[in-house]
Amino acid sequence: MPSARRSWAPLLAVCAGYFMVILDVTVINVAVPVIGRELSASLTGIQWITDGYTLVLAGFLLSGGALGDRLGNRRVFCSGVAVFTVSSAACALAPTAPFLVAARLVEGLGAALIVPGSLALLQQAYPERAARSRAFGLWGSMAGIAASAGPLLGGLLVSTVGWRWVFLINLPVGVACLVLTLRHVARSPRRAARALDWPAQCAVVAAVALLTAALNEAGRRGWTDPAVLAGAGLAVLAAVAFVVRERLARSPVLPLGLLRSPALSGGAGIGLLFNFGFYGMVFTASLEFQHQRGYSALGTGLALFPAVAMTTFASVLSGRLSRRTGDRPLVVSGMLLAALGLAGWAAAGADAAYALLVVPMMAAGFGTSFALTGSTATVMGAAPEAYSGAASALFNTTRQIGSATGVALGGSLLASAGDYGTGIRTSMLIGALAYLAAAGLAWRRVPAKARRSGEDAPQEPLSPDGR
Repeated sequence: MPSARRSWAPLLAVCAGYFMVILDVTVINVAVPVIGRELSASLTGIQWITDGYTLVLAGFLLSGGALGDRLGNRRVFCSGVAVFTVSSAACALAPTAPFLVAARLVEGLGAALIVPGSLALLQQAYPERAARSRAFGLWGSMAGIAASAGPLLGGLLVSTVGWRWVFLINLPVGVACLVLTLRHVARSPRRAARALDWPAQCAVVAAVALLTAALNEAGRRGWTDPAVLAGAGLAVLAAVAFVVRERLARSPVLPLGLLRSPALSGGAGIGLLFNFGFYGMVFTASLEFQHQRGYSALGTGLALFPAVAMTTFASVLSGRLSRRTGDRPLVVSGMLLAALGLAGWAAAGADAAYALLVVPMMAAGFGTSFALTGSTATVMGAAPEAYSGAASALFNTTRQIGSATGVALGGSLLASAGDYGTGIRTSMLIGALAYLAAAGLAWRRVPAKARRSGEDAPQEPLSPDGR
C-alpha cells in the first residue's frame, strides 16, 4: 500500500463521502415537488422528506465523533458510508412516502457517522502541515460545491431520468469511497476503554434536533409561533442537561476542557457564522432566481455556478498559502471579502440585473471557502489526537446550526418583508454582519502561527475525566 501522506487516495475517499452527505442536503429541493406528486405525499410528508435527513444528521454528529474516537475513525467512517449507500438505494426504490421518509432518516444517520471521521482521517493521513492544509482545503470546497451544485444536478436528473436518480447516483460514489478507504486509508487507533456516555448522547441529540426543528419551522411559522418557542426552549433545557452531565461524567462525550481552548471554541464559532452567511445567501438567492426572476431549477443552478467555481479555486489557493502566512490572515481576509460580497448584493438594489450580482456571489463563495481551510485547521490543530473525532463533530455541528439558522432567518425575512426585494437585501446585510463578526472572532482566536495538533488544547483538564 502506498504511503498515505504521498497518496491522493485517502483524500479522494474522504471527499467522496463528504460530498455525498452535503449534496443530499440540497439536491432534494428541486425533486420534492415531483416526488410528492408521484408518491401522493402530504405537505407534512414532503417536509419530512426534506428536513428529516438534516435533523438526524445534525443531531447525531457528536455521537458519530464519540464513536469514531472509541472504535476507530476508519471503522465508523466505513460503517457510515455503507449505511448511507444502502439507505440511498432504499430511497430510490421507495414505493410510498412513509417508506421514503424512513429511508431518509437512516440516510441521515449514515451521514452523521461519515462527517466527523472525515476530518479525523485526513488529519491522520496527512501529518505534514502543508499536505494537511491542502487536504482540508479540498475537503472544505466539497461543501460549497455540493451545496451550490445540488439544485443544478437535481434539476438535470429530475428533468431527464427521473427523481429516483437523485438517490441512485450515491451508489457508485459510495462503493468507490468504501473501496478507496479500505485499501488506502490506514486503520485508526481504537480507544475501547473510553465508555460511551449515553445520557449525554441523548441530551445532545435532543438539543440539536429540537433547535434545528425550531429553526426550520421558524421559516414557515414565524419566530413567535408557540411551537417554535417551545422547541427552542426545550433545546436550551436539553443543552443545559448535556453540560451538567458532561461535568459529572467520568468519560465525557465532549470534554468541556476542550472548549477552554480559544482556538477550538473560536474556530467552532467562526464555522457557525460563515455557514450562516453562505447558506443563507444560497437559500435566498435560489428563491430570488426562481420566484422573482422565473428561472427554472436548472437555470437557478447555473445562476449560482459563479459561487461554486470560486469555492474550488479558493480552497486550493488557501491550502497553498497557509504554509507561508498561517491561518489567521486567510480566515480574516476571507470573511472580510465575503462580507463585502453580501453587502454589495444588498447595495445593488431591488431588481438588479443578474450581471451585477455575479461579483457579489463570487466574493461570498471565494471568501467562505478561503476561510474554511484555516478555520478547519485551527479546530483540528487545537484538539488532542485522542479527541479528533469529537473536535470534528463539534465543528460540523456548529456549522449545521449556522446553516439551519441562516436558512430559517432568510425564509422568515422573505415572508415578513413588505416586498421581496426588501427581504433579500435585509437577509444579505445580516449575512454580511455575520461575516464581519467571524472576521473579528478570527482576529482574536485563530493563532497567528501554525500549531502542531493538540498544542493549543488544554491537556491537563482532559485527563482522566475530561474536566
